[in-house]
Amino acid sequence: MNLPGYDSWVASLIPGYASLARLSVSLLAASPRAQADGASVLVAGCGSGAELLEARTLRPDWTLTGLDPSPAMLAMAQQRLQSHPGGADGMHWIQGTVEDLPAQPAFDGAMAVLVLQGLPDDGSKLRFLSSLSRSLRSGAQVVLVDQMQPERNGIEEQLVGARRIFQRLDGGVEDSQTALEALGEVHPISVARLTGLLEASGFSDPFPVFRALDFEGFLLQRLP
Repeated sequence: MNLPGYDSWVASLIPGYASLARLSVSLLAASPRAQADGASVLVAGCGSGAELLEARTLRPDWTLTGLDPSPAMLAMAQQRLQSHPGGADGMHWIQGTVEDLPAQPAFDGAMAVLVLQGLPDDGSKLRFLSSLSRSLRSGAQVVLVDQMQPERNGIEEQLVGARRIFQRLDGGVEDSQTALEALGEVHPISVARLTGLLEASGFSDPFPVFRALDFEGFLLQRLP
């Protein structure tokens, strides 16, 4: 799938997707560490490069690292950045996962959009968050966005049903759950479970900054 087709397809599956990259970059740009000139920022699971492009546009001074285990996604992100004037300058590309990063604080901020949801809660989510935490300087913030497990009794099925209706109406998706899973298997967890994993990983409690049906975004901070 080409870049425009991929982005349109994802936008038809995820409510609010068109705003997520700009929202994530704006939140990080206002953070105590990443607002400094020349801050080093990681985009974990950079996918097609939407967050990287917004970051390059808003903060051309940032030192950006795009990380993704998929060579196809990295190639798509590189294509996107190369089409932007100066977009590929000073970029660092890593094919791999956050677990492959050196266990030393190197980043002043990070974004992980629709990444944690793809990991099962069998220790994989905890390893991801712990590795991400180790790669950040003290006080650095993370924008985390994922499909979550709704916690309010009586509304869970409605939210899931509303998402499926949204996907069918917006993108003409016949089997929305199958289509969403084509982006990767989804393993949503509750906010309570996420809070526990973050505490074990050295992060603050998640501060909510975004919600569109069962997709939620949080601002996290690396504790000293």
